[in-house]
Amino acid sequence: MNQVTIEEMVKAYPQSVRLTEVKIRDRGEVKKLDAGELLLRTGDRVLLEADGEVTYGVVYTAPYETPFIPPMRVLKPILRKANGEDAALVARLERLSQEAMAYCRTKASEMKLRLKLVEVYGALQRRQLTFVYTADDRIDFRELVRDLARRFGGRIEMRQVGVREEARRLGGLDTCGLVLCCTSFLTEVKPVTVKQARLQVEDPRLLGVCGRLKCCLMFEMMDAQGALPQQAQKLITPSRPSSPARSS
Repeated sequence: MNQVTIEEMVKAYPQSVRLTEVKIRDRGEVKKLDAGELLLRTGDRVLLEADGEVTYGVVYTAPYETPFIPPMRVLKPILRKANGEDAALVARLERLSQEAMAYCRTKASEMKLRLKLVEVYGALQRRQLTFVYTADDRIDFRELVRDLARRFGGRIEMRQVGVREEARRLGGLDTCGLVLCCTSFLTEVKPVTVKQARLQVEDPRLLGVCGRLKCCLMFEMMDAQGALPQQAQKLITPSRPSSPARSS
């Protein structure tokens, strides 16, 4: 990379960013978002974009300034702080989601539908309830959807996700003692195969909380093959870059 390109890259990025940590719909692990110039406090409700739609989040860390050091990526911004009308709508949706979760579980059990509900949430900009679930087999839930529509009105969406996506939404700690990769920094959850990882799956330590091969095995494989880009060899912290991180 020539000097001109480096200078252009430096100009393209800000010298520092103002971050805050938010739980989307107050679930899972905190996500770092760009707070911009917003005045926020712990516990504030904010509006943000997630999964292609506007939703809400809860602030868990007051905004703080940190240097922008590539290869840090530009983070999603908070759209705005929730006003009184937004807060009332969010409170109503939270109550409705809890009621819908309990009702759907009861009805699914009565209909003998083998599904596991992960999350239920309401849309801010239209009358819609989304039921996120996992299932081992294909399910005919047409009768369940009709029942939910009669009970809650509006549009009902049944969204099936895999176990990796379930872990990403709910969050947690893995056996390494760190927050799950899929919920802390990965922007895309991809399957990891035995062939890719070149490992034997008989060792249960290789399985994550989702029951699948750990996402970090892909990074170890890429590191061993020298496939990681040079800038990815350093751990970036708010204070300073550390020494290269290598697998033991």
